[in-house]
Amino acid sequence: MLLQRVRVDPAQEGLSDVRVEGDRVTEISAPGERLSAAGDDIVDGAGGVLLPGFVDAHVHMAQWSMARRRIDVGHATSAADVVDILVASGERSVVRAQGYRAALWSTPPHKDMLEAALPGAHVAVTSMDLHSVWLSPALMDALGVVHPTGVFRDHDAIAMMGALDARVDDAELDRHVLDGADELARRGITEILDFEYDDNWSAWSRRAARRLPGVRVTASTWPTWLEQCVAAGRRTGEPVPDTAGTVRMGPLKIMADGSLNTRTACCHDPYPDDDGGGSESHGLLLVDEPELVRLMTTAASGSIASAVHAIGDRANTVVLDAVASVRARMRTGELPTVGARIEHAQQVRPVDLARFADLGIVASVQPQHAMSDRDVVDVLWADRASRAYPYRSLHRLGVTLQFGSDAPVSPPDPRAAVADAVHRTDDDRPPWEPDEALPLSAALRSACGGRDAVTVGSAADLTVLAQWPHLLSNTDLRSVPVLVTISGGRLTHLPA
Repeated sequence: MLLQRVRVDPAQEGLSDVRVEGDRVTEISAPGERLSAAGDDIVDGAGGVLLPGFVDAHVHMAQWSMARRRIDVGHATSAADVVDILVASGERSVVRAQGYRAALWSTPPHKDMLEAALPGAHVAVTSMDLHSVWLSPALMDALGVVHPTGVFRDHDAIAMMGALDARVDDAELDRHVLDGADELARRGITEILDFEYDDNWSAWSRRAARRLPGVRVTASTWPTWLEQCVAAGRRTGEPVPDTAGTVRMGPLKIMADGSLNTRTACCHDPYPDDDGGGSESHGLLLVDEPELVRLMTTAASGSIASAVHAIGDRANTVVLDAVASVRARMRTGELPTVGARIEHAQQVRPVDLARFADLGIVASVQPQHAMSDRDVVDVLWADRASRAYPYRSLHRLGVTLQFGSDAPVSPPDPRAAVADAVHRTDDDRPPWEPDEALPLSAALRSACGGRDAVTVGSAADLTVLAQWPHLLSNTDLRSVPVLVTISGGRLTHLPA
């Protein structure tokens, strides 16, 4: 493939050609020169800017693909407002909705509200952060579950969402997921890390047999399937057979705590309206340090890395302690050396920030969450010693940052992630916590899988934008057109 007429260096005038052979960049012309096109498939870069391909390092692919077809209740301001939106949709027997945020609601959601408005309907409303799901009595009866309020949280919510997804035919689900992958390519994304709660090795093998996805996929596993993966010798980074190199084994996903918006993120300090030290006054620690160490040790024994969800500052402390214990056994050779990631790291005590660097932990962060959560943080995490969304603090310490969207929690769009990380505002308000804003170069690196530029020998994961990001305003960066996407040497997006 010959990608013609692209800009590869902001310091140089003129356009270059880029040759791709297999999954590598093999030649880049000097600006103004042309490479021979004999025998090459020609792709016109239209004078755009060549970047390393965008990577969404945290996505729930099936959830996002299905959420695109659900009723959006993200703008609801109360539980009653959600119900009104559902009724107005016209759906009556099976109703699926997505995106409610109940952290600051005065009246919590309840199953009886759904039954009163939509009697006998199978209603499921998933929260914005995927940490709670609100079910109607009729749907709970169909699933064979009982709950006093119908609002399931954290592990219970994951189980309920899995049960709901199991009711969707595999062929239909795969069609939606593969269509979703094509949409990601249109947004300049070349690779994802999929944290869907599923046997992802098998699911993506099945999808790739239907057709190759428009992005390269790193497929995580969960404790439910860990022993199976270890027994089968599936190591992190290993290609999944018969997927033409587009799918590979990812890390083990572990949930250490809940989320800010469900008030289950595990914090050192109690939530501000704690009524006297209830069992959830500090949020929920979903797995303690000994169990974390056990799971990470089991994974490492099979050369599987770990990715641990930790949002609150206490959860981050506990995960860092567990990683330190496992790392000590790796240093002695007792365990294979594998990587570790903390997903989200939204609230971190200053004393723990340096431990990310000392332990070599990747901070997998979602800049769009900082913008959508800023008002909730100012209420629920006010006057804490910890730092919220401490991107620049981690960057200054040399911690590797990787950007993701956590879709469907946030839209999977790296342009918005970069803008949010750099400008720390996505509306007309002043920047929020501007001291934690990232330099543009660091933000782009974090959105491009750790790569700064395209050179000869680079992986052929390439994104062509209409303009250089450093020339764009906060608003314009979010909508700069994507002209070309190439993933693993395959052309995956070229506007008609």
